[in-house]
Amino acid sequence: MKKRFSALLLALCLLLTVPAYAAQESGGFVRSKTYDGQFSDLPVGSVFYDNVAALYEFGLTVGQADGTYRPEASMTVGQIVIFAGRIRSLYLYGDAEIGPSAYAEEGSAAAERYLHYLQAEGVLDHDLDDLLAQTANRAQVAHVLAGVLPEEALPAVHDSLITQAYASRRFIQDVSEYTPYYQDILSLYRRGISAGSDAMGTYLPDAPITRGAAAAMLTRMVDPALRVTPQWTLTDLYSAAGTRLEDLIEPGKQILSPGTDEEMDQAVRYMLATGGTQLMLYYPGANAERARQVMEQALTVVKKYCEQSYNTVFCNYTLAGFVTLDFSAAGAGNHLQEYRAATMEAAIAVHDELWENGTITPGMSQYEKARIYYDWICNHCVYDYQAGDESIAHIAYSLFKNGSAVCDGYTGAYNLLLKLEGIRCEALSNDSHIWTTAILDGTLYHIDTTWGDSTGVISYDYFAMTPERSRTYHRW
Repeated sequence: MKKRFSALLLALCLLLTVPAYAAQESGGFVRSKTYDGQFSDLPVGSVFYDNVAALYEFGLTVGQADGTYRPEASMTVGQIVIFAGRIRSLYLYGDAEIGPSAYAEEGSAAAERYLHYLQAEGVLDHDLDDLLAQTANRAQVAHVLAGVLPEEALPAVHDSLITQAYASRRFIQDVSEYTPYYQDILSLYRRGISAGSDAMGTYLPDAPITRGAAAAMLTRMVDPALRVTPQWTLTDLYSAAGTRLEDLIEPGKQILSPGTDEEMDQAVRYMLATGGTQLMLYYPGANAERARQVMEQALTVVKKYCEQSYNTVFCNYTLAGFVTLDFSAAGAGNHLQEYRAATMEAAIAVHDELWENGTITPGMSQYEKARIYYDWICNHCVYDYQAGDESIAHIAYSLFKNGSAVCDGYTGAYNLLLKLEGIRCEALSNDSHIWTTAILDGTLYHIDTTWGDSTGVISYDYFAMTPERSRTYHRW
């Protein structure tokens, strides 16, 4: 106990006498030496040349006694622990030995003081206590290094990329949840410490670590310029590019004389899924009243698919019984197809950006994704209180283009984003309002983005309502 106290006291004295410049560099790393060919077995063209040279310049190694570094030689667990302890101490105190020196005990192996130091710092557990003399495998190296530096010194700059790459099983295929220390391994990828050993990001967790590969990982920890970015293309895993509005409709059936609401729904979906704007129907003996009933029935159905941007119907009929319905949108005039294309392009851009920046990830539930899009709609739109019956605020185009809409514009834009995620949804309306119904993870919910955005602060009272709760706000 007295020896331990003395060592701690010595460390405290050393800490108090650290020069001012070292204190100023705390939290950073300085190349205090210049590498000038000190290692005879490190030719300039060596794959690990820059890393081994940096390891020397940062004061983390002086190589072997014979003037070599031996980049192809293996390393023990204890040697990796020593390097990790030095990096931790260098980060905290500007000196690689101050931290571990407090744990030096007479007669103990050199690696033990670094191990005890890292354990006292909460960096390591006791898994490796009896393995210090054994050859280290790459999984063990990840376990030692993962917690050495805090997030601010070693941020997870590739978090989204690695999450998607790993979840897709396209990359890092030799690591699974059954691999020892798999979370530590993934942490190295997320922080730019490893990109794997080949184009597939293979980590080789059971393989021995070489001194050259260790130098690469260690120096990437202390020098951001040496960190690596995996050159992996994952866009096709999440991008909605190329999706058309008609692709988002479950195909219906061509029914010449739809009578029930279900039959009219089939006929409307057939038109939308084939990219059409017109229904030609046949009702023998049809008159003006019958034509009006058909028109109103079709308009009610098309509102369910308000992401398609149709909200008006023009009706013509003949005495022979042919009823022709032409669908359009109020205020759009001859620009409707242009607006629909622009709406789809904007929605795809939102969808892809949220995936690319990691806001949405593969492991998320439909409920979680729906809430993210709910937030996006509320954060990017304001209610258009000036909108009249002929305003384009009634279609999703206005929300994406102008950042303003009324309830059918809100709902159309939201449903479009949900459908790009493969989430089943429709619009439900009464004579004064329209909102979303969606199946999220097998459960039916009502979602009202318009009212969720009605106070200037996002209200989740209107997100994922049960039908029973929705009825306390809406009638239908």
